[in-house]
Amino acid sequence: MKMKRLGSILLAGAMMAATLAGCGGGGSGDNTTADGKSTVTLWATGSDNVRAIFETLVEDFNTNSEYADQYQVELQFMLSGTGAQTLADSVAAAIKAGQTDTDYDIVDWSGDDLSKIVSQVGEDAFVKLDRSKIPNAASVEAESSVAADYVQPYRGTTVILAYDSEKVPNPPTTWEELEQWMKDNPGRFAYNTPGTGGAGDSFARTAVYNFLPEEAMTSDDPKWEEQWDEGFNYLKDLHQYMYSSGGSIVYPNKNQGTLDLLNQGEIDMCANWADMVLSQRAQGAIKDTIQIAQLDPALTGSLQTLAIPTIGSNEEGAYAFMNYMLSPEAQQIMVTEMAAIPLIDTSEMDMTGYEDLAGLDVSNFRIMSIGDLATDFNARWDSEIGSIG
Repeated sequence: MKMKRLGSILLAGAMMAATLAGCGGGGSGDNTTADGKSTVTLWATGSDNVRAIFETLVEDFNTNSEYADQYQVELQFMLSGTGAQTLADSVAAAIKAGQTDTDYDIVDWSGDDLSKIVSQVGEDAFVKLDRSKIPNAASVEAESSVAADYVQPYRGTTVILAYDSEKVPNPPTTWEELEQWMKDNPGRFAYNTPGTGGAGDSFARTAVYNFLPEEAMTSDDPKWEEQWDEGFNYLKDLHQYMYSSGGSIVYPNKNQGTLDLLNQGEIDMCANWADMVLSQRAQGAIKDTIQIAQLDPALTGSLQTLAIPTIGSNEEGAYAFMNYMLSPEAQQIMVTEMAAIPLIDTSEMDMTGYEDLAGLDVSNFRIMSIGDLATDFNARWDSEIGSIG
């Protein structure tokens, strides 16, 4: 217990130091390494697997890329869920305080965090991108639905249908087909309880928001909450066809809960993250027969993007790293290490074991960011769906 407490104190101290470093007016000082390279500070947040992939990418950039003799990237990573202040909060605070020449040189944003930071400080807090400085982006078709001129997408992630191909040779491709499949195969589908994992969140919210205008998916206006009835009635209708155990309908906890049921043969299909399914399949943690399919309209996902804050101190170095992230080498690392969905032409990449990724249409990704409405949504789901039994 004492060691745990000490670890928590050290982690909190490290995060505070990192935040103060980013917000300090002097940024990273000289910005030059001992061997004359220009320092570029990359800020990112997420789970531990995201930290690990960024460490690998930074090492490759610093030692093997075409920019290795000119720039050195240093990673500042904020582990999600370990503190009250998020990366978006930290960057927004520095911008609102009028800081300049900080070490916020380039920042990695998920869809939700990007929406949050833009709502706080506006897109003009970032450099409007000069696409001529990102030649590797030429084959990228995916475009952010938020601040498109100011951010560069570099990888995708999305919730899909995971299914056992031995039992489901022709998976549904539309919501109508999925509904009919559930009716024909009662008890063989599952999605996790919303609030315990993003896949369940995505399935429930997409099912409801399919009945609303597209603009509602990226809005926290309470007016949309008044229009949830039709979607919740749809979820109630589907309830009877969900996975059951001991005579009662069961919604598993966490994304892993549904994937475990699929791997054990308790169900034949579930909603899950594409990268989670494919990375576990590549590791041999789940059966080779488990494959993925995309619905139309698609379940929600995210485009990870990079942006260059105007308060940074190394714009050219930031462009260099941004361009590197869209190189075949960097995209290959992300595919192999985390089953990320590549955004460039994959003809120059080895997709062995990840062929499913090539079939995902990133231009069809749907991002959901509903702010505080998410709390009300989960509460209503618990009350009206999870309590049915």
